[in-house]
Amino acid sequence: MNTGPSTSRGGPYSFTREGLGWLQRDAYHFLLDASWSKLLVILLSLYLAVNAVFAAAYLLEPGAIENARPGSFADAFFFSVQTMATIGYGKLVPATTYANLLVVLETSAGVLGLALLTGLIFAKFSRPTARVLFSDRAIVTLRDGKPSLVLRMANARSTWIVEAEAHLVLVRWEKTAEGETVRRFHDLETTRRQNAIFALTWSMVHHVTEASPLHGATPESVAANESEIIVSVVGLDPSLSQTVHARHTYTAADIVWGARFADVVTRLPDGGRRVDLARFHDVVEDATGLPPWLTRGGAPT
Repeated sequence: MNTGPSTSRGGPYSFTREGLGWLQRDAYHFLLDASWSKLLVILLSLYLAVNAVFAAAYLLEPGAIENARPGSFADAFFFSVQTMATIGYGKLVPATTYANLLVVLETSAGVLGLALLTGLIFAKFSRPTARVLFSDRAIVTLRDGKPSLVLRMANARSTWIVEAEAHLVLVRWEKTAEGETVRRFHDLETTRRQNAIFALTWSMVHHVTEASPLHGATPESVAANESEIIVSVVGLDPSLSQTVHARHTYTAADIVWGARFADVVTRLPDGGRRVDLARFHDVVEDATGLPPWLTRGGAPT
C-alpha cells in the first residue's frame, strides 16, 4: 500500500520517492543521520508519548494504582515513569492484577527500548566522519592557460586524511536522440584525483578541453539544464583506522565565471605553513580568467 511520498536530500536539491510502503522506510538510518538536536527532541517526545499511553491504560481500571489520587492522570503518568525506569520509590504501587500485567508489559518495553536506544547512541557516537570544508563557490577560470573548473577543499581536523581520493561528477538534464529528457552523469577528469596526505587544502582542477562535457558551456546554458557539480572525498582516518567520506554539491548559482580564489596559505618565518580559513570562501573577480568562447561573445558553433 502506498503511504505517500518520502523525501531525501543530497546537497542543495531534494527529490521525492513514491510507492514505498511504511515498512520499507528505514527509521534507523533516519535517526542515525538526524542531527543531535533533532534526535533528542524525537526521543524525548517518544518517551513522553509512551508514558502518557501507559498512564491512560492504568486509569482504565479505577484503583489500579495504590496511593494514587482517584482519576489523577499526573499520578498515573509519574507511576509509569517510575515503572519504565525501574525506580520503584514504593509510594505508588500496582494494586490489581490488571495493573501488574501492565507493569510487566511496560517494564519489558522499557528494557527493549533502552537496548535499542543504547545501540543507536553508540552507533551515532562511534561513526567516523570527515570534517572536510568545501568552498561555497566553484570558479571557472584559466589555469595553466586552459579554461578550467576549480573548487577547493580544506581538512578542518588537526589529523590528516591519508590515501584520500576525490571524484568530480557533472549532473544535468539532456535530450536523447529520440527526444526523451533524461538526467545524465558525466565523470569530470581532474589534474589530481588522489592525495597521499590531505592535511591542509586541496584544489580540484578540471580542464575544460574539447573533450569535456563543459566545453562551450555558458552561465545561461548551465542554469537552463540544471547542471550540478558533485564532489565526493573518501580517505582513511589514521586515528580511527576507519574510512571517512564527505561530499558537496554545487548548483549553477554557485559557479562564478571569471574569478580566482583568494590566497589562504602563507609561509611562516620558521618554514611552517599557516592556513587562514576565514578567507577560504573568498573569490576575486578576474575577467581575464573567462573561457575563450565567452570573451568572444558566445559559445563555439
